[in-house]
Amino acid sequence: MPQPLKPPALRAGDAVCVLSLSSPVAEERLDRGVAEIERMGFAARVDREKVLARDGFFAGATHERLAALNDALGESGTRGIFFTRGGYGSNYLLAEDSVRAAQAKLMVGYSDVTSLQVFLWQRWGWVTLYGPMVAAGFDAGAGNVNGYDAESFRQAAMGTAGGWSIGLQGEPMVDGERDGILLGGCLTLIETTLGTPWELDTRGAILVLEDRGMKPWQVDRALMHLKQAGKLATIRGIVLGDFPDCEAPLGTETVKDVVRRILSPLGVPTVWGAPIGHTSRPMLTIPLGVRAQLSSDGGGALQIVDAVCAA
Repeated sequence: MPQPLKPPALRAGDAVCVLSLSSPVAEERLDRGVAEIERMGFAARVDREKVLARDGFFAGATHERLAALNDALGESGTRGIFFTRGGYGSNYLLAEDSVRAAQAKLMVGYSDVTSLQVFLWQRWGWVTLYGPMVAAGFDAGAGNVNGYDAESFRQAAMGTAGGWSIGLQGEPMVDGERDGILLGGCLTLIETTLGTPWELDTRGAILVLEDRGMKPWQVDRALMHLKQAGKLATIRGIVLGDFPDCEAPLGTETVKDVVRRILSPLGVPTVWGAPIGHTSRPMLTIPLGVRAQLSSDGGGALQIVDAVCAA
């Protein structure tokens, strides 16, 4: 495991950069999300021409998106990077010498952003946040349908101490309690790191896995690929999302059936149905790259042992 590199915590009044690295974003959702970020007390810096760019199903040409990312990483006037949405495209930016970073910044996103989060973790040990995006969570507001959970975001983005917990609001699939390093994200994107120089090292991890729009047999295929690649052999626990829009044909296995069949024999604490990533419930913010203790009791809980951010 890399030595964690923690970003400075956000403070009221801090400026944050808004970036589009994946698919194009709808302007009205961007505006609602920016308003919510500013309501929380941050100053959102938005280059609207770049953020609203469109190039096929990408939010701008690859070189333009990469330049925007490196500019955001290198500038001194902002303390965080908030992504607008997922979709597809952040993997186009990744190569051994493509992303340049002088120091860690707080980075918040989910879905397609998983590719970048894994890259930064494997290369530099960056701690990032798997949580709401400007037009995919913040735009709907705190505590609302398709919105975000304000408390877990505040603790993860603004706290400088460990010892806080996240109620997972799920159900136990395998009972138990273990500690490990929180890693993971969108299942499809985790699988596609296999064979790359930034392939996710899952040894000793509490693995967070979620996705949407997959048929149960596609989830089966992805999990079996991870298992056969050795990625599940030494994990310490598993937190699974809602897996929306993954309905099975009548009379066949559901995603829940699939994950129970493949993951339960591992014997590690497993929680099904946490509101992480793709979910219609208020989305939890999960810090990736920090030590935590997973308990599957009740609805499940993560005790965040180490500080997520530096003072």
